[in-house]
Amino acid sequence: MKRIALFFAAAFAGISALAQPQLREDNIEEVLQAMTVQEKVALLVGGPTFDVAGPAGATRAIERLGIPGTILADGPAGLRIDPLRKGTDKTFYCTSFPVGTLLASSWDTALAEEMTTAMGNEVLEYGVDVLLAPGLNLHRNPLCGRNFEYFSEDPLLSGKMAAAYVRGVQSNGVGTSIKHYAANNQETRRDYNDAQISERALRELYLRNFEIAVKEGKPWTVMSSYNRLNGEYTQQSNYLLTQVLRDDWGFDGIVMTDWGCKDGTVASAKAGNDLMEPGRQVEIDRILEAVNNGTISQEELDRNVRNMLKYIVKTPHFRGYKFSNAPDLAAHAKVARKAAEESIILLQNNNGALPLKGTEKVALYGVSSINFLSCGTGSGHVNMAYSVNMQDALSGAGFTLDEELTTYYKAYGQYLEAVRLINGKDYRDDWWNGRKWKDEELPVSAITRQAGNNDLAIIVLNRQAGEGSDRKLDPDFELTGVEQKLILDVSQAYHALGKKVVVILNVAGVVETASWKNKVDAIVLPWTPGQEGANAVTDILTGKVNPSGKLPMTFPLNYVDVPSATNFPDGLGANGDKGKNIDYTKYEEDIFVGYRYYISAGVPVSYPFGYGLSYTEFSYSRPMVKVSGKGEVTATVTVTNTGSVAGKEVVELYISAPEGGLKKPQRELKAFAKTKALAPGESQTITMTLTPYDLASYNQDASAWETAPGTYTALFGASSTDIKATAKFKLAK
Repeated sequence: MKRIALFFAAAFAGISALAQPQLREDNIEEVLQAMTVQEKVALLVGGPTFDVAGPAGATRAIERLGIPGTILADGPAGLRIDPLRKGTDKTFYCTSFPVGTLLASSWDTALAEEMTTAMGNEVLEYGVDVLLAPGLNLHRNPLCGRNFEYFSEDPLLSGKMAAAYVRGVQSNGVGTSIKHYAANNQETRRDYNDAQISERALRELYLRNFEIAVKEGKPWTVMSSYNRLNGEYTQQSNYLLTQVLRDDWGFDGIVMTDWGCKDGTVASAKAGNDLMEPGRQVEIDRILEAVNNGTISQEELDRNVRNMLKYIVKTPHFRGYKFSNAPDLAAHAKVARKAAEESIILLQNNNGALPLKGTEKVALYGVSSINFLSCGTGSGHVNMAYSVNMQDALSGAGFTLDEELTTYYKAYGQYLEAVRLINGKDYRDDWWNGRKWKDEELPVSAITRQAGNNDLAIIVLNRQAGEGSDRKLDPDFELTGVEQKLILDVSQAYHALGKKVVVILNVAGVVETASWKNKVDAIVLPWTPGQEGANAVTDILTGKVNPSGKLPMTFPLNYVDVPSATNFPDGLGANGDKGKNIDYTKYEEDIFVGYRYYISAGVPVSYPFGYGLSYTEFSYSRPMVKVSGKGEVTATVTVTNTGSVAGKEVVELYISAPEGGLKKPQRELKAFAKTKALAPGESQTITMTLTPYDLASYNQDASAWETAPGTYTALFGASSTDIKATAKFKLAK
């Protein structure tokens, strides 16, 4: 009888298991009802990673209901996973693509979508479900340590580029997580800092970019930031996560925390944070206790779990996709190079110093010529198979490099690398990866000798940055004394012989240029351009590619001119108290960020927002604006290549509002477009469309968007200060 009883018990257990619903796209409610409270809670907390070495996190599997685990991985400039795995001697490299700031410098959403489509393929083929990117916080201050990950000081440019990024990655059937929502504009005390921002500035600037990305990109997930916003942690804000994100914007994906949850797990779950990452037992215990004592209602619990199940059924792991672990890295490197070429900015080109012939003898200065930075550190780092440096790129393009300098910098680089190894620093340590690769002073006699032996000089300067710390005024923003002297000594020696000096800024953020730019002939700005960036720079130098990048932020004359200079921790002192208080940051500049401030206040800058040179010239003609009965504005302008070589032009549409009503900046970017490659003499008519909402300002007293009636001016510009054509139009109340 005992054997029979055991047999029936086993049979019943098997039948019971078979009767459990298995998750499908069309039975989410059935599975939700079949889940235990413990299973529901577990699904809301991150779990152990699997399948892939080195991802950032994962979600938990519930096998009895056919719910698989999913994998989440960094990063913004390419997938960040470990290249080495146990049990195999194979390496699993990823492509280092141009960083967000460089991609935004293209002002080309189609290019962004093309590049991130390749990026998303690596996410798919390496078994990852969600790429934790893009970052799209605004460049409020040039010292923010993660500005290289972010796009722009302008919310429209930032939002449009982020939406294109999302569409490209997600075209592969994998997800993205736009971050860091919201107002995570500094790294100093990012876990606790309270961003104190007016409702108007929040709506018009710091949320508007996320709104565009959500509505036009439709990301699978949003990552809530660490910081507080007006006293409340963003992870725990029902206003941000539910009222604005879901109710106002229609977001239907999941919200996850940034890595490292606050103690307020229960408040986060109630506010609409569906997933706690990277996940700890304490979060499970907190949520379970809150459900049991009624602090979290069954409705709130099911809401979050339902969001998670809707996310899971979209993932490759749910679909059972057999990832190859072998994406086409060679093809993707070509995409990365193209994206860099189309985005690099020519800041200065006195007397046609560029392009070069490609046959010159070049004196290449700077340890950065062999340690050319492709990406940032922290979550922005990519484990790539190689990174081209400027020595190799120039040599490969046919230039003859000064042997004395080449030998010196290679030996110096080997010395610095030996010091790094002795001190046990790895590639992720930004203190060593760039910041300790400092140039030494060169004898003037050597520079003079090299000037006589070469046709021109190229100086490469770099600045590294990364997650976890902000940049310093000195030496990240300002050039060092050694660098200033190198520029001066090289310029004097080469100019005395009628020879050119070119500077390449391989930097992760804005640097001071006003004090030295007039000493050199040309300045090329590739930011940190990915593993093929040095080749892309060389293509710009030779004219193989006509530069068409434009600045996505302003280069001030001096740091003191930055409107947030006295309200940023590593600048002139947070909140006016010389940096003592870093627990809060007052956004006293309000809506006057970047060019909005410089133009409105009449403050001169070194290089304005939207600025970038070309090897050809463009004219703008026939500006026209039409307003429909519904208030929709259609603006057109014809762009003609009036120069001698083919090139592309970015057309920037700024709007000046009428007097009266809410105070507004003198002009604001409202649309942009990039022409095709125009041959000499060729024209293209650009059309841009705006809605009344695009022209509206937020009245925080009335909690409403308002589009003022009156006469507006449409300004078609090659930059925020170089207006080529204008047209006026009227809007009724």
